Amino acid sequence: MLWIPFTLFAAFMQAWRNAFQKQLSQHLGATSVTLARFILAGPIAALYLWLLYRWQPDQPLPHFSVLFAAYVVGAALCQIVATALIVRLFQLRNYAVGVGLAKSEAIWAAMLGAGFFGSQLSPLGWLGVLVGGIAVGLLSGLRRVSGFVSPKTLLLGVGSGLSFALTSLWVREASLLLELAVPFSAAWVLLLVIGLQTLLLVGWLAWRDVPSLTGLLQRPKLTALVSLSSCLGSIGWFTAMSLESVALVKTLGQIEVLFTLLISAYYFKTRLARQDHWGLALIVIAAICVMWA
Repeated sequence: MLWIPFTLFAAFMQAWRNAFQKQLSQHLGATSVTLARFILAGPIAALYLWLLYRWQPDQPLPHFSVLFAAYVVGAALCQIVATALIVRLFQLRNYAVGVGLAKSEAIWAAMLGAGFFGSQLSPLGWLGVLVGGIAVGLLSGLRRVSGFVSPKTLLLGVGSGLSFALTSLWVREASLLLELAVPFSAAWVLLLVIGLQTLLLVGWLAWRDVPSLTGLLQRPKLTALVSLSSCLGSIGWFTAMSLESVALVKTLGQIEVLFTLLISAYYFKTRLARQDHWGLALIVIAAICVMWA
């Protein structure tokens, strides 16, 4: 049951990462804000792995395989693609529909996990996944959106949710391949995925958008907060997904929306709408279902 506290911790840290990213996005572009997630996360992940080996120095080093490398590369690229699609959604008129579809990650993870990764859920687990999907739909504002939804919005939203699901599934598979104790396997995967993402994004921006790099250097405190909260959240996600099915982890992780709304209400002074309360109630029900499953 250790996956439960790790998931709750990850959801809490991700909610704060989103809050810090919101502040940073008021000064910098989407590419810069995306890079802020990774630019300092690599050293933090390396420090975390070093502390683990200081805690248990008798733990063996991992043996990497070609399949493991493929999972790591696939997870790193899919997460970058998913983030890029989310950013693109905000430029569209009916983006709320797309964002709601992007939050279908747990449903995609359940279907793909059952179909291709041998991950089976109990009926109670499936119920929790479906209830969680409905809850996120309410909280994403789907009820307030009417009229025609363009195929582009649908494709971007579904593509983002699918990409996030593949990222999580491949992270879990890579961690299981190492055959180490869970904190160590998750820490190795985290370090390699974040390291690859940082190299790719820094290389791209150094080639195409140098001002985005200098913009982050001009706001070191906020950039550090985004990286720190992102890395701590990833430690929680990667560890939880190494212990339990991705679909259950991501469904329970939707409690992040509760943390986000509380931060919005008390930190950004945003009032909650009536449908937000219904959505929060459904998220609590979904969380109970997957924990009992």
